[in-house]
Parts: sequence; structure tokens; C-alpha cells
Amino acid sequence: MSDASAGSLYVVATPIGNLEDLSPRAARVLGEVALVAAEDTRHTSRLLRHLGIAPAVVSLHEHNEAGRVEHIDARLAAGEDVALVSDAGTPLISDPGFVLVRELRARGRRVVPVPGACALVAALSAAGLATDRFLFNGFLPAKGGARRARLEALVEREESLVFYESPHRIEATLADLSTVFGKRRLVLARELTKTFETFLDGSADELIARLEADPDQARGEFVVMVEGAALREVGETVTLEAEALLASLLAEGVGVKQAASAAARLLGGTKKTWYARAQQLKDGD
Repeated sequence: MSDASAGSLYVVATPIGNLEDLSPRAARVLGEVALVAAEDTRHTSRLLRHLGIAPAVVSLHEHNEAGRVEHIDARLAAGEDVALVSDAGTPLISDPGFVLVRELRARGRRVVPVPGACALVAALSAAGLATDRFLFNGFLPAKGGARRARLEALVEREESLVFYESPHRIEATLADLSTVFGKRRLVLARELTKTFETFLDGSADELIARLEADPDQARGEFVVMVEGAALREVGETVTLEAEALLASLLAEGVGVKQAASAAARLLGGTKKTWYARAQQLKDGD
């Protein structure tokens, strides 16, 4: 049970480039809290100076996060409010903060999101890829073998795939995407909300050629988006295991409609075609 007299941890999204994207609520919260826990105190201090405010600032990054929990919890217990910020965007989204939020919530502390900029959402909103379902994978492994293994595990996913990537690895990552995904459509978003914001669209090989022709396009932080795999037709997904699944569900008394829904969810394809196949099995065809 939370202590009503304790302070709150505010998880505050900050701009990813354009300072105008800071919400009025975020600016107010940053001006009212007793302490700001920042991924990089120098970076955050520039933002605070821009706002004309000067709360106390302490570092909280991947190397010291666990060690900051007790200090921040003590400040909250004393009734002080604390803001958590990363260098840019929403904390915890491929940024520090998970350990702190998890531990404070386990202790019953109040954690309050102050939403705002997020690079992956901004990129998806303007990429022209399907957004009804997407899978965010953060940063891919730095080493080629591990990176290709991660990509190979995702190649059949039907959702749009989203990754973050740094400028010094972008060409190697595109080469691995070419190897694993072939001609699949990709969209690169770079320098989002900044002066040189760019969206590049094409296959991995086409994007590699674009970067080689204009090295400036390889600068900045990237959001890499990959079109999801084409929906598999039943002809591709029906296997002995699939037939066994449908037969088992029907034998257990599950209706044709429910069995078709389960097959579509687990194996891909459409409910309509799975319904037809389940009906055939039920009829003994």
C-alpha cells in the first residue's frame, strides 16, 4: 500500500531533437520536482537552463542505476517528488530506468508517466508501414553473428519490425538485413525532428547504395523499420501438426469457429480459410 505522504516519481519524456516538443506539463513537472535523475547530467542541464529552472540533478545511467534506488526511494519517503529523464525521448524505451521503476513500484511508491516524444512512435507514424501491429526490438546486437541470428529469428514475423541503430553500425546492419530479409521493404528514419530529418525507403541493398552515394545520410541516430512478412496462406501453413491441432480441438468439443480462430492465431493464415478446413475435418473429409 502506498504512503500518501510520500513523493512521486515522474517518468518524463523529453524532446528527441526539437525543443518545442516538450509538453507544458513536462516543463511544469521539471520545474516543481526536488530532484531530476538524468541519464547524462550535462545533457539534461542544458535543457533545464533552456527552461530557466534549476532543480537538483543526479546521474542515473546503466552503470549506476541499481545503486541509485535507495537514494531516490529515500527522497520519495521524505515527501519529495523526483523526475526521471533520459537524454532524449521516453525513459525506459531502450534507455535507463527499468530497474528504478520496477523497484519503486514493488515498494508501493507512486510512479507517474508524463508522456511525450518517443522516436519509435514518431518514426512509425510517418513511415507508411503497417502500424496496427509492430514489434519493437530496441538495439540489435553489436556483433554480426549475434545480429544475424536475431534477425533470422524475426524473419517470419508478420508485424512491422522496429529497431534502433547507431551511425557507426548502420551499414553493417543494412548488409545483414539484405542477407536475411532480401528485397523486403525497409524505411530508415534519421535525425527525427531535427533540421536534417530524413526518411529513406527501399530494399536494404537500395538503402546501402543511397548511403554510399551520400555519406551524410549515414549520420545521426536511426530508427530502422522493416515491413512484416506476407501473411501465410493456409496452403503454406497446413502441416501434419496443424491438422493434428485442428483435429484435437474438434475432438475436445471446441466449435469449428473457435478452432479456426485458434489455428489462425497460432499458425497464421485467415480465420475464413481455417474455418473451411476445420469444417472439412468435422465432416470427415
